Amino acid sequence: MPLKILLIVFAAAQLIVLPLCAQMDKREPLTSAQVEEIREAGIYPVERVKLYTKYLNEHADSLKSLTSRAHSAARVQRIDNELKDFAALLDELGSNLDTYSDRHADIRLALKPLNEATPHWQEILRALPGEHGFDLSRKEAIEAGDDLADQAKRLEQEQLEYFRIHKDEKGQERAEPK
Repeated sequence: MPLKILLIVFAAAQLIVLPLCAQMDKREPLTSAQVEEIREAGIYPVERVKLYTKYLNEHADSLKSLTSRAHSAARVQRIDNELKDFAALLDELGSNLDTYSDRHADIRLALKPLNEATPHWQEILRALPGEHGFDLSRKEAIEAGDDLADQAKRLEQEQLEYFRIHKDEKGQERAEPK
């Protein structure tokens, strides 16, 4: 009988501990201050896209600086983490762009610097040497960067066309139903 109780307690402990371990491994690509800035800019699409662009620039610079460091396991792990954070931010920005596109928010002012930054990010990602420890993360970041670059270019063209036709909606953060 005590063995059954011990097994039940052990199983219950596993159910509690495993999700906690999984949460500890989940990386956050932004600091809490950056998350707060993004949250505060939530109703201002142009500012929000500019913030994401700024944070992606910072991550790209960090990645670039890591490439010149001596090869070590710590360097490989750091690059892998930076690449995962970078890809997560690219995807997050892409989701925001989808939302702003759907509601016809005028984000042309933010798309110009974004479209200027994406080739630089892609250049940094492609210049990273292929190393076993971060090859998969590098590949995923390149794909996410390519997707975002295509999306931002397409959205800029769509916005130019849309606001050429709907002049009365220029500068609005979302189109109001008519």
